Formats: sequence, C-alpha cells, structure tokens
Amino acid sequence: MYILVGCVIAAVIIILATLIYSVFKEQITFFITGLDAKFTFGNLILLWRVAKICGLETPTNLFWSMNALTSCMAHITSHAASEQKENDPETQKLISKLFDYRTKLQNESDEKKGLDTTLSLEKGQKLRIIFPGKGVFYSKIINNGKEIYINVPRQKNLITVPAEEWDGKVVSVYLWRKGDARYIFDTVVKGHGMFLGESTISLRHSNNLIRTQKRKAVRAKCDINAQLYIIRSKDIDYAVETKNGYKCHIEDISESGALIRIGGKGVENIQIKLQFPIQNTLVIMVGAIKTVEFNQTENQSLLHFECVHIEPAMRNAVLSYVYNMLPEKDKEIYDALSQTDDDERAEAEEKTKQNVTESGEILNNNDLNADTQNQNSTAQNQSGQNQNNTNNQTQNLNIEKSDVQATAQVLEPAAN
Repeated sequence: MYILVGCVIAAVIIILATLIYSVFKEQITFFITGLDAKFTFGNLILLWRVAKICGLETPTNLFWSMNALTSCMAHITSHAASEQKENDPETQKLISKLFDYRTKLQNESDEKKGLDTTLSLEKGQKLRIIFPGKGVFYSKIINNGKEIYINVPRQKNLITVPAEEWDGKVVSVYLWRKGDARYIFDTVVKGHGMFLGESTISLRHSNNLIRTQKRKAVRAKCDINAQLYIIRSKDIDYAVETKNGYKCHIEDISESGALIRIGGKGVENIQIKLQFPIQNTLVIMVGAIKTVEFNQTENQSLLHFECVHIEPAMRNAVLSYVYNMLPEKDKEIYDALSQTDDDERAEAEEKTKQNVTESGEILNNNDLNADTQNQNSTAQNQSGQNQNNTNNQTQNLNIEKSDVQATAQVLEPAAN
C-alpha cells in the first residue's frame, strides 16, 4: 500500500515538474545560459525584461548575436537617459558588463589544430562572403570537389547580386568550423551554373586558411584634442582636472588605450592622466606611456598610452564612439566576423539547450518576481555623482589641433 502511494506521489511530482518546465522552458534556458556567461542573477532579470520589451523572438540570442546585444544596450541606455539616470552606478555597471561580453565575443579564438586547406571543408558548411563594395553575404557549401560549389550568396534571404555578376570576382570568405575555430581565406569565383538542381557559384580552392586573430580591444582612428597631466603622486587623483595640462592630440583610441601626438620628446614608463570630451561626455583615462616614437625633424612624439583606469560611464562612451567610427571596409570585415561568431554561438546555444533538457533544472517564478523587485529597488537608490563636473569641464576643452605643433612644454623634463 505504501509503495503504491509513494509511486502515485512520485508520478504527480514528475507530471507537475514537466508542466512547470514546459511553461517556463524559455526562461529556464535564458537564465542558465546567462549564468554560464557570468552575468549576475539580478542583471539577467533586467535583461530578460529588456529582451521582451525589445521584441527579441529568442531572448537567448542576446548572448550570441551582436545585433541583439546592441539593440538591448541601446534600449538600456535610452531608457536611462529618459529617466536622467545615465550615471546611475547600477546602470553603468550593467552596460560595462555588456561591453565586456561584446568584446569577449569578438576576441575568443580556438587554439585547436585546424584546417590547412579548403579541400577539408564539409558539405553544409556555412559561409559569410564579402563582395567588395556590395557587403556581406550568406551561403553554404553544396559540394566540395575540384571546386567549392555553394548556393548563390544571399543577403537577408534574398539574391541581391545575380550569379553571373560573381564570375571572376575576388572575394573574402569567413566561416566558423564546428568544434574548431574561425577561418578566413581569399579566393576567386570560377563561374556559375546549376548543381543538383540548385543555382550555384563555384570557388577556387585555397591552401591559405587563416584563423582570425582579433584584438582584445577594438581601436578606431579619431581626431580628438585632449589635455595630458603627468602623475607625480603615489596617490592617484581620478577627479576632473580644472587647470590646463599639456595640449595633445589623440589619433586612435580604444577603451584600453590611445595613440597620442604631442609636441616635444616624450618619455616611456611615466604615469599620466588623459582628459578629453567625447560624445558630450568628459572622459578621464589614467595609465602609463608604454612606448614613444620621437620625430626629431618635427619635434613631436607619438605616445603609445595604456589605460589602467576609466570610469564605467566614460568607458562606455569611448566604446560607443569606437564602434560608430569604424570605416566602411572595416565594418564589412566586422560584420563578417560577427556573423561567423553568431554561427559559433548558435552551436554553443544548441549544446546549452540540450544540457538544460537533460538536467531538468527549474527556476521558481516567484523567486524571479522577488528578485526583480529587489533589482528595481536597488537601481532607484543609486545616483550619479559626476555629471555636473563633466558638463562644466567639457566647456573648457575647446582646443585647436594646431596647438599640438605650438606646444612649448615637453614631457621629458617634466618627468624628471
């Protein structure tokens, strides 16, 4: 009798667990995936809400897709701006985490032994193809023999360039090979025709496959006037400087450093503070000059600056500027890399879904609601401290580029 009762109770529990899982399957997958990506539970609650507000059909795409990630970041930023919470510590912390995750997506590389030739590519392999001047296209391999036969490449599932226009073109091909790594190779389109009833183009084989090597921080060329301050004290002051420093010019920038041009001869291994306006935000970067290129004829130095400290809101402003300033050619490459990244994420996402199904872990919806309330309460109790100083100091930094050559002060004696 007791055994029968126990079996009935067990059966009821299994049925209830199955029903709960079927109802909250999407949320379970999203939260387990996000926790695996090192997001906090509180942030995931907010991201889940944002993903729904943004209308993402598959919220977990937020962890794989650059487009989905950018959309949600824009929503969080605009929502914070509308409520005058741009400098809210919790908001900036979340945006910083999203930028970190975005950089991680770009920089991941697989060191496994890989391919040396396109002869080893398999049927069904997804390809991202750059047609110079036309953009990035999607295709896949139909057959791999003397040549690589692929579907006529498409953009947004449409054939925007007819097959015959591909003939003889030199194209760049990007791909993610499952369980291996990303690859890039350049090749020539040999011709077009039909293969097994499908419209195709054929690519010449290549023995020069290259794994993508992406920078830890994406840099962009820029034209920004700035002021530089030498740090002489052991106790570094991160506050806004109200006095004029050395006039200088930033020629490229990332959240991890910059290339700075300044009049006179620079010195390596000195600590500096760099202060400049960018997109209506005053940015302060603290770090060290790693290397110096001195041009004696022009009496100017190029300083390779490495940043070790930057406030989250300022870092986010720099990152937004960098991604918006990429040249069109670089954007095509960036888009192709991003799309091959998406192929990798899709593979990882599929594995995650399988693991979720096997584990049968269930998140309690009441806990989600409670944590949502706690997250909202925390965000409301935080406030930004630096906005007034930022606005005032930005007005004091209207420096002409010609001042670089007119700079009378030199870093070398100052460092002594």
